[in-house]
Amino acid sequence: MNEQTLSMRLERVAAHMPAGARLADIGSDHAYLPVALLRRGVITAAVAGEVALTPFRAAERTVGESDLERQISVRLANGLAAIEPEDGITAISLCGMGGETIRDILDSGKARLNGQERLILQPNGGEQPLRQWLMDNDYRILCEEVLRENRFYYEIIVAERAGPVTYTAEQLYFGPLQMQARTPTFLAKWQRLLHQKQKTLTSFAKARQAVPEEKLQDVARQVRWITELLA
Repeated sequence: MNEQTLSMRLERVAAHMPAGARLADIGSDHAYLPVALLRRGVITAAVAGEVALTPFRAAERTVGESDLERQISVRLANGLAAIEPEDGITAISLCGMGGETIRDILDSGKARLNGQERLILQPNGGEQPLRQWLMDNDYRILCEEVLRENRFYYEIIVAERAGPVTYTAEQLYFGPLQMQARTPTFLAKWQRLLHQKQKTLTSFAKARQAVPEEKLQDVARQVRWITELLA
């Protein structure tokens, strides 16, 4: 992967980018996404935010070698602290980290959000708490997809603030739009997870030490939901 050929995951993230957006790519790593989008003429400007020095330097290098320093500002900052009001950001991407991490970044940086941005999120697991945060903060999920890359399943969640929205517990777990679309990849992901959850329940039954009842009930509920979904 480089600034010319993105991974399948980042290509799908790129597909949800509004034309002419001013992007904040938080946790930008090598800044491949903003550089590719600028070269393609999809976005007009970007901030590439990184909290760690090594990826920050890598992002600086990619931007410098692409001669895009005027359009892409690479910043060493924690989460949304990379964004300034004068950036006029209209889209924020957070990719390749756990859903809880993405949720915490959005929550701790709430003051930096103006409510007009499109959020394009690619969590590595932990989608449920992330969707919960979106609902609690009046973000409607506009688009969701699940894809498989290198044996792993990844989800992309696109949301915009649109006033109060309510999702059921199952919709927060599976994704409201995923449940409707029921794509083959989505069903395959949950088929695999069903096997894992069933194995967990079996191991609980064999465990020498008692498993907390709450944990047991939680996994049993997930197995029931997945079984009903796949029925």
